[in-house]
Amino acid sequence: MRVRISVLCATVGLVCATGVTALVASPTSGRTVPCRENIGGTRFPYVGSIFSRYRYRLVLGAVAVPPAYLEQVVPTGEKPWTYWRKAGLVVRADGQAVSIRVPSGWRGRASITWGNGGNGVFDSLRIAGCSGGAARGLSYAGGFYLRSPSACLPLVFGVGRRTEMVRFGIGRHC
Repeated sequence: MRVRISVLCATVGLVCATGVTALVASPTSGRTVPCRENIGGTRFPYVGSIFSRYRYRLVLGAVAVPPAYLEQVVPTGEKPWTYWRKAGLVVRADGQAVSIRVPSGWRGRASITWGNGGNGVFDSLRIAGCSGGAARGLSYAGGFYLRSPSACLPLVFGVGRRTEMVRFGIGRHC
């Protein structure tokens, strides 16, 4: 089953409309997102909005992630991932790869997708280390798939040997 989802990604005043086709099935364990799947460059660290509740958060000095609270979860009309929340990422273009993992206790309840290629849903992703300079970030379209309409979802981010757990209130506050 395929679900066609339109994604709007605002990065530093640039609004980029792109179609993301995601395979809505059981997530596969992992995938490496290549540099060519970024949807644009921006200054890093990326903040997003002037309004604090919409600001992106800096994780491990290498990735800007969406705000802690993400409203506007939409139904997909497909099973098993009946809900979707779009949210882009911005990764520092300094050559370091970033890993993103759904903790084992959440697998089957939530999955993730980033990259521009309709490659499906995953339990873990690795955003390839891309060059461009420490003051430049690369944006990736994607987001979260859920089985329920809301969640306080933890994701584990990794850069080198460092990791950090970050919570996302999707459709509700954590």
